[in-house]
Amino acid sequence: MKKHVILMACLAFVMTACQEEKLAPSGMFDTDVPVYDETLATKDFDKYLYENYVETYNLEFLYRMKDVGSNTQYNLVPARYDQSIRLAVLTKYLWFDVYGKVVGPDFLKQNGPRIIYLVGSPAYNPDQGTETLGTAEGGIKVTLYKVNEMQPTNIAHLNQYYFHTMHHEFAHILHQKISYPKEFNTISASKYSPTGWQNRTDEEAQKMGFVTNYASSEGREDFVEVISNYITETQEDWDKMLETAETGQVSATETGKDIILRKFDIAKSWLETAWNIDLEALRQEVQTRQAEIEGITKYEELMEEAGFGEYTYDK
Repeated sequence: MKKHVILMACLAFVMTACQEEKLAPSGMFDTDVPVYDETLATKDFDKYLYENYVETYNLEFLYRMKDVGSNTQYNLVPARYDQSIRLAVLTKYLWFDVYGKVVGPDFLKQNGPRIIYLVGSPAYNPDQGTETLGTAEGGIKVTLYKVNEMQPTNIAHLNQYYFHTMHHEFAHILHQKISYPKEFNTISASKYSPTGWQNRTDEEAQKMGFVTNYASSEGREDFVEVISNYITETQEDWDKMLETAETGQVSATETGKDIILRKFDIAKSWLETAWNIDLEALRQEVQTRQAEIEGITKYEELMEEAGFGEYTYDK
């Protein structure tokens, strides 16, 4: 059976772009006048996005497909309206509200992406046998694919295709603004494989000192994979990964587990010193909310509170 592997494509972010990204006090979007059309059938959702994303975070949440914003190398279809509503409500609860509570209400206003763009279909790379889950472009725009297949109360599915990707891409945005310690890239320098990582299984990569096979592609992907996996995985799954890693002898003195924990300590310390983010508190809040969503009742409550109870499930 042909092995299915996943690629997260993260575009390089040059220093000049980082310096030029500062926004005027009024932000990127004019929030003094409505940016939604009240004559459209989608006005309720458009108003929700305006009030909860544009006004609150100076962020445009795009669910209508635009040719100029889509990667033309893929055959893509628009995100379904009902699935876009569900993902917008869940993204607010599982990502934006988490940072607002743990780090502070202004953190994502100042450091978050400015555009989240939803695409309904997967983005396959047939030549590589991989699938692109999401992209982060210049610290400004995050694109999420496969929205039409979203399962709103299946946390494993939500993490695999959306929220792990969001935390992964956001960690890129943060380290593009403040670099992580160069020491990190030296730990597994001889084992990175930018063109061959997909030929490694997760288990093989873990025994080498990587949390996933994609982490073994290059240093910056390794760094953000440590953060995003720790945040979204349960303690049971994290411990299971470390147990696998411990069976790999990387050097005379270190196992794969030892290597991963060294990387984890660097990432955790960097988040604390560079961004004043308590990784443990952030993870605990995410884990608590994930468990609530998987309990179904909380998801139903969120949809009702947002005014979209009729879109909670497929009809």
